[in-house]
Amino acid sequence: MTIWAIVPVKPLRRGKSRLSAILTPSEREELNARLLTHTITTLCALPEIERVLVVSRDQEALAIARELGAHTVQEKGTPELNMALTRATAVAKVYASRGILIVPADLPLLTHQDVRILLSHAQAHKPPVVVISPDRHYQGTNALLVCPAGLIEYNFGPNSFESHCERARQAGAHLEIVDLPSLGLDVDLPEDLELVREA
Repeated sequence: MTIWAIVPVKPLRRGKSRLSAILTPSEREELNARLLTHTITTLCALPEIERVLVVSRDQEALAIARELGAHTVQEKGTPELNMALTRATAVAKVYASRGILIVPADLPLLTHQDVRILLSHAQAHKPPVVVISPDRHYQGTNALLVCPAGLIEYNFGPNSFESHCERARQAGAHLEIVDLPSLGLDVDLPEDLELVREA
C-alpha cells in the first residue's frame, strides 16, 4: 500500500491564538515550529510513508518542511483547510498514491508506533477503508487515513470526528476507530500544555 502523509500547517506566527494568555507571539511561533518539526521528522523516518506533503500558506513553515525532507504545496486564495487538503490529495493521486494519511502539525506526543498502528489497521482490510483517530474529547479528528485516496470529502473543523465517520459509512468503507492517548492530545488550550508537560 502506497501511503502519502499530508500535514496541514497554519501560519506559524498566527497559530495557537488561544494560548495568547500564557505565551507571547514569539513563544507561540517557536512552539508551532517545534511541533511542525516533530511531526515531519516522525513521519519522514518511517519507510512505510512514501512521501510527506506539507500544506501551508506560510513561507517559513514551507521552508522548514523542505529542510526536513518533506515536499510542499503552497495554499493560495482564501484560507480553507478542507479545500487545501483536497488539492493536496489531488497532487498525491497524480503520483499513484493509494492512500492518504492526514496528520495535523500539533500532536506533541506523536510517535512512530502510533503511525504504524494506524497503518496496520488499514492494511488489515481490503479497500475501501477509513481509519480515524479522534481527539481526547471525541470531537475532532487528529489522524485520518483514507484508502483509496480521495474516497471521502474532508470536513475538518468542529465535530469533524463524527462527520468523517458518517462520510466513511456513506462511502461503504470499512471504518476503524483507533483511540490512542498520544494521538488524542493536541495543543490548543493552556490545559493541553499542562497535559503535555505531565506526559
